[in-house]
This record gives sequence, C-alpha cells and structure tokens, in this order.
Amino acid sequence: MSINEFFYSSRNQIRKIYLKSNLYNNKISKIEINNISYRPSLSVLSCLVKYDKKKVKIEELDKENIWENKKLSGNNLNKLNNFYWLFSIDLKSSANITQSIIEKWIEKNENYNSLTWQLDILSKRIISWISNSKLTYDKSGNEYKKKFNFSINKQINHLINEISKSQSVDDKLLGCTAIIITGLSYENEKFLNYGLELLRKIIITSFDDEYFPKTRSIRQLNFYLKYFVLVRELLKESFNNIPEYLDEIIFYLGKSYAIFTKPEESLLFNGNHQNDLKEFNKYLSLYKYKFENSNNEVGGYAILKNKNCTLAMDIGNSPQKKFSHNYQSGALSFEFFYKSKKLISNSGYFQDYKSKLNLISKSTAAHSTLIIDNHSSCSFTNSRSNNLLANGLKISNKNIVNEKNYWLIKASHNGYLKKLGILHERSLEYFAEKDKLIGLDKIISKNKLESKKYDIRFHMEPGVKLTKTLDNKTILIEIENSGWRFSSNCENINIESGIYFGNKNLSSENQNICLSGKTNDISLEIKWVFEKIQ
Repeated sequence: MSINEFFYSSRNQIRKIYLKSNLYNNKISKIEINNISYRPSLSVLSCLVKYDKKKVKIEELDKENIWENKKLSGNNLNKLNNFYWLFSIDLKSSANITQSIIEKWIEKNENYNSLTWQLDILSKRIISWISNSKLTYDKSGNEYKKKFNFSINKQINHLINEISKSQSVDDKLLGCTAIIITGLSYENEKFLNYGLELLRKIIITSFDDEYFPKTRSIRQLNFYLKYFVLVRELLKESFNNIPEYLDEIIFYLGKSYAIFTKPEESLLFNGNHQNDLKEFNKYLSLYKYKFENSNNEVGGYAILKNKNCTLAMDIGNSPQKKFSHNYQSGALSFEFFYKSKKLISNSGYFQDYKSKLNLISKSTAAHSTLIIDNHSSCSFTNSRSNNLLANGLKISNKNIVNEKNYWLIKASHNGYLKKLGILHERSLEYFAEKDKLIGLDKIISKNKLESKKYDIRFHMEPGVKLTKTLDNKTILIEIENSGWRFSSNCENINIESGIYFGNKNLSSENQNICLSGKTNDISLEIKWVFEKIQ
C-alpha cells in the first residue's frame, strides 16, 4: 500500500467513526421544523421515474417484517431503502399502512447508518417520500408529521455535509435535486439556495466550452438533461424564479440531445448502452421542450444522417483522467444504421466497475476499429475500484463532408504513437445512391516498422447472420431489413465470436468480422467495403 493509499484509508476510517458519533448526530439534528407546503406533481416527476402500469397495493406487503428481512442484500436492499417502490404503489392504498412502514424505518434508522444513508439511496428516499406525500404525509397525525419532518431535515443536513466529498457527479446531481425539492416543499430558503448553488457548481465543473459533458458520455448527457429539466419544472410549478444558468445549460444540452435522440438508434460509445428514450421524449413534448441541431459534430462525435441511414464515428480526444470513469478506448470506431437497424456496432459497455467485464468492454478490441499488437489505443489503471485512464490520446486531421449523396468522415489518432511509433488514420465514405460504405485504415510511421500484428474488427448485434463465401474473400451479412456484402483487400478475413454489452450490465454472444495481418512497411493501407445487396 502506497503512502497516499494509506493516508486515504486512514482518513476514511476516522471519518466513519466521526459520522457515527454523538457529536455528529447532534450537529445534523439542529433543524427548524416546518410542515410540507408544496407537493410536486407526479407528472413533473415522470421524467425521472418509470411508473408501472400495474400498481401494487400497500396491503400486499409484509408491513410488520419489511425492515427485518435479513435475506436481502446488495441491490435489493438498496432498492428497499431508497423507497422508489412507492411510485409503484396504488394511490388508493392505505395511507396509514404506508406511514406505518415509514415510521418503522425512521425508528430503525434515526441516526446515520452507512448502509441506508448512502448519498444516492438517501437522495432517492427524500425525493420519493416528498413526491408521494398523498400516501406518506397527508391525513397523518401531528406526532407522525413531527417525526417525518425531523427525519427529512436531518437527512438533508447530512446530505449537505457530505455531498461535496462524493466523487460521483451523478450522485451529486441526484442529491442536489433532493435538496432543492426539500427546500421548495418546506419553503426552506437555506436548502433551496444551497441546492441551486450546488447545481451551478456542477454545471461549471462538469461541462466543456461547448456545454457537452467532459466525460464525453452520451448516457450522462441524457441523465443531466433529465435532472436539469426536472429542476426547472419544479421551480416553475412552485412559482420560483428559474436561474439563467439553468435555462442556458438546458438549451445547449438539448441541442446535443437532438442529435442523439432517435429512440431506436442507441449509439454505443463511451459508457452508453441501449436506452429507451420514448417516454422522456413524450415528457419533453408535454412540457413544450423542442430541441434542434443541424451540426455534423458534437461532443467529439461525427454524426451524419439521411432518411435511410445514420453514420456515427468517435473523433474526439480522450477526456481528462478524473472524467474517464466510463470512457472506452474506441477512438475512430463507428456505427452504421440502415433504416434504424444497426449494421455495424460497437460491443457496448459493462457498467459494473467491480466486474472484469468492465475493463474488457473498455478495450479497443471491443470496438469497431483497428488495434495494433493486441494493444488498446488507451490504457487504464485501477483507482479506488474504478478503471481510469492512465494514458489518453489526441485526435488530428479531422474532416467531415456532408453532401446529399456523399458523406466523408476522416480523422487520425496518436494512441499508438508513444508505445509503437504508429499513427492510425481512418476515412469513411458513404455513397447514398449505391448504398455503399467504403473504409480506409492507414497505419503510418515515419520510420520503418518492426513487423506488428494488426486486427480490424466490425462488431454485429446479437442475431445478425454472417456467412463467409467459399472463396474466403467475401462475407454476407443479414440484418432484419436488408442484406449486405463485405469485402476487403486484406488477405485474412474471418468471422469471430465475441461478447456484446449493449444492454446494461448484461452480456451475450455476438459475432464480428475480423481483418488481420502484419505491418511490413512505413505505411500500410487496408481498404474495406460494405455494400447493400440490391
């Protein structure tokens, strides 16, 4: 263990002791008791919560033993304690039973508990308790209201005390929302002002000069937009002023969102997985949000579209280390859709940091791009259970052409330069009238290279059928709505089995087309073609 790790571990242990002390408990117990005056409407919160069509009656739960179930652990225990299951409870259910369950929780968890007071769990619990006040608060007695109000305010005091120490911006934004909702509902200016100032700081530190997340994560873009829109609607519904910085970030995030917004076309770049955005798009429409963007590049992604096809390529620099939790080494990888069905894909992202599959999904081999000598274009190091960037890369020589019947995306990256002395340049050309995608990968070095193995993979979604012809020079591809032919000047064309991570924290088998060979000169060009079978 290094000195820094020892110091960090020791400091955490001391912190844990302090949080459980009477001194800390007294500190967060100093509150002003008010009653709830503003109740957020469930329709405003529908962007955040997926409401089950089939509602559960609270009477069906084991209310007497719900907090005594010792068999629950991990994610199930977290879900129970965050109370988001209240959003699935039938509003005709007994408020008395609901309040009895909450009262038992308060008695069992009245003081800080590291399991049930984690920032994300606590924040969701506050949001749920206040948002479901028809069941959790209304028509209750004064004694219950006193306990409820005290518990919420005490938890918020803890949240305010600890939120700046969190390394997760997602958790900070969730906590920020809980603080703002509490400030609005209890007319507590201290909480509201703190929450809005924290929101402003999150915006300042988390976005680049073009208001795209510094992580370069599309999934995080969607996450941020949902919460910013929610906060705005809460402020509007409660007749509070909306800060200019909130309107500004929603405007710019919305422009980026407009490029990625097609629900059936999830792009698997840098931490993203299959996302169903249909309900959120309905929400935006309901609350009169309309975003447009005619740009061809946003956040380091080139995205070209027509009525039939979408071509997207990662042409952005790697992020700073502290923003690289979900970054994947897929520079110059691309995805291609034909009539909303994906022909070429990346393998996706396994989000669970504790799994070995997380690091596998971050590798260049998991992307539709070139790898040299079995090295990824970026390397990662394990830091406090997260795989963060150790060595990043820069993009150069970008060129994007978007004409009616012709597209070009071209760029280079230096991810292999320091270790192997190699630049990778890729160009993609699409001819719309011929339904033909032509790619050219260049392996470039200023000096004569020692022979190195290269591989270029083109990943498919599970279920796509690949067939190699008898001459070993062509691969036939069958997707749901069309057939395609693949060919290349590379001598070794093979079909490989792989792992697909497109669905959150799930893995399944897929196939990929793999071109392989060896470098033997200062420059090597590998040409390949995808052509629709007419």
